[in-house]
Amino acid sequence: MSHVLITGGSRGIGRACALAFASAGWEVSLGYVQNRQAAEETVRRIRQAGGQAACYQADVGDSSQTNRMFDQAEQTFGPAEALVCSAGLAWQGLLTDMTDDQWRRLTAADLDGVFYCCRRALPAMIRRKAGAIVTISSMWGLTGASCEAAYSAAKAGVVGLTKALAKEVGPSGVRVNCVAPGVIDTQMNGGLTPQDLEELAAQTPLCRIGAPEEAAQAVLFLCSPASSFITGQVLAVDGGLAV
Repeated sequence: MSHVLITGGSRGIGRACALAFASAGWEVSLGYVQNRQAAEETVRRIRQAGGQAACYQADVGDSSQTNRMFDQAEQTFGPAEALVCSAGLAWQGLLTDMTDDQWRRLTAADLDGVFYCCRRALPAMIRRKAGAIVTISSMWGLTGASCEAAYSAAKAGVVGLTKALAKEVGPSGVRVNCVAPGVIDTQMNGGLTPQDLEELAAQTPLCRIGAPEEAAQAVLFLCSPASSFITGQVLAVDGGLAV
């Protein structure tokens, strides 16, 4: 049985990924930063269905907490064969209104955390000459978004990190890919009004908002043998919105 470590696993796309991987027979380590109740509920749901899972608290923007999370997960299931970097947060507003602390908090969660997780996961993958990493960016990391400059910058950084790392560790048999979701029905988009969502759906070629499970299936594919010759790619799960 393979082991996947998923950050941001208590809600949204991360939670959907945890459930999808468990349904596919993976052992799941689920990282969360605050919502212990939601993380434990996800673990309970996986176990009730006959799967194996555990959750660990860590702020991935802190390298020491990230390393501790990996240590705990490895004690339970062994080194992770796959890593999904789904933790992150958003901030909306004018760049000129953003404080230093808000900038650092966002980039720590959305970009630094990906670096810390990849750095910690890679040595074991390189030793095995096998492994898969999937980062979660955003369509705004590809196109940029007004009033989300910091988020767009961090998510663009995730894309660049993904492509560079794919070249760096490809000779060691490790694949690194990225999923760039569009407008997905998650808590992160909970501040959008029904009218906002209706307008975004109308702008989307598929004429609707995406579900977390649809992004999770793309992530699962990129960690599976079915994608064994795919690396360094950005898969947009956005209904065509960023075309």
